[in-house]
Amino acid sequence: MATYTLPELPYDYAALEPVINPQIIELHHDKHHAAYVKGANDTLEQLAEARDKEAWGAINGLQKNLAFHLSGHILHSIYWHNMTGDGGGEPLAADGVGDLADALTESFGSFAGFKSQLTKAAATTQGSGWGVLAYEPVSGKLIVEQVYDHQGNVGQGSTPILVFDAWEHAFYLQYKNQKVDFIDAMWAVVNWQDVAKRYAAAKERADVLLLAP
Repeated sequence: MATYTLPELPYDYAALEPVINPQIIELHHDKHHAAYVKGANDTLEQLAEARDKEAWGAINGLQKNLAFHLSGHILHSIYWHNMTGDGGGEPLAADGVGDLADALTESFGSFAGFKSQLTKAAATTQGSGWGVLAYEPVSGKLIVEQVYDHQGNVGQGSTPILVFDAWEHAFYLQYKNQKVDFIDAMWAVVNWQDVAKRYAAAKERADVLLLAP
């Protein structure tokens, strides 16, 4: 049996219009995300075969492929839930996400400062990549990471809680080569309730890691 499976979308293809059109959502989820799931499962099978045969000539490539496909699967699984047609705006205590709002202010000085940094990080990734808001357990603060491909340039142990997909397949059919316009539009569909739940869960798990200050 496959280790990883493609999760269902938490909404229909048209739920994020006009920010993301239905055709992009369908292709992105059903084709691109599905390919990462298949890639991760196929690589696990190839690693099992390598162990059985003690044939390690391709180990570097297999480990890289596993990191690429598995990280793609995980980031996309977060991405779908990070968005909602009823989202956007700024996280506020009145909406039940005050802890997240306070953490953003503490870590970045203001919500505006955080928004500007994540926007620039996502929009200026070289080639394909992501802009990521992550909980960093050593400092107990939130950080922005600029992820190349799916797994590069991240702090070990950090937990992603909000991800902006800046790969061309996420926007090109609608926004052409205007990545910045797509990232700017993404703020209108951010699901702060989901981000806040991920932040709370990341904080609760932090103490199980053996970390030095």
